[in-house]
Amino acid sequence: MIKLNRILVSIGPITIYWYSIMILLGVIVASYFILKEAKRNNMKEYIENLIFYVLIFGIIGARLYYVVFYEEHYNLLSILEIWNGGLAIYGGIIFGIITVIYFAKKYKQGILKTTDILAPGLIIAQSIGRWGNFFNQEAFGGVVSKSFLQSLHIPNFIIKGMYINGFYYHPTFLYESISSIICFIVLILLRKKKNLKVGTLTSIYLIWYGIVRLLIESLRTDALLVGDIRIAQVVSLLSILIGLVVYRKTRDNKNYIDEKIQTK
Repeated sequence: MIKLNRILVSIGPITIYWYSIMILLGVIVASYFILKEAKRNNMKEYIENLIFYVLIFGIIGARLYYVVFYEEHYNLLSILEIWNGGLAIYGGIIFGIITVIYFAKKYKQGILKTTDILAPGLIIAQSIGRWGNFFNQEAFGGVVSKSFLQSLHIPNFIIKGMYINGFYYHPTFLYESISSIICFIVLILLRKKKNLKVGTLTSIYLIWYGIVRLLIESLRTDALLVGDIRIAQVVSLLSILIGLVVYRKTRDNKNYIDEKIQTK
């Protein structure tokens, strides 16, 4: 078995894990793109405050979702050990959306306007964060041959990293990371359009990620099952349906994403 080094650096009692670094890097990159768009829409102060709380409650939601659904035995200490892995994206998204709805209403801002600004940053953060799973050698798919991985023309270090306990596995983290980068590029290009209706980016994000996760989840070996049903696929279907509803709403929306909204 080839075991990746999960630790970036260890100095005395201080240990820094690659997983944590990937999460932090994702947050930094996401914040850059989000704040850049917020400034363009005269919403910088509002979005700056929102990011702080979305990050806090998003991490709490991601950890709680993982602990409740993936760990058979847990206690308060294990809940806090996020550096060992165990942040479920859907838990973070759900808690993040709840936080956005609360703050948008509190500061009298449009909910879809807000999520449109956040969507590109969120998807690129997800893409980067998935590499934390690679270093932890987790969230992989079923057994495949080495020749299959080589046929994908992926770097050799990824192939070596997918050799776990004597077998090679689908690098599902990579599939999702690449698809998220593509979605990010699409969202960035679309938001440059002057006639883009409010809610369009949000709907694309929900539909795109929902479809990708629905497909990838069928390959993963660590999926949460209730009977024969994979919970993440149920949530993915809900994401797609909500995305379609939002898209339908945008067709009747006369507002556009590049309109300037003054923060109150």
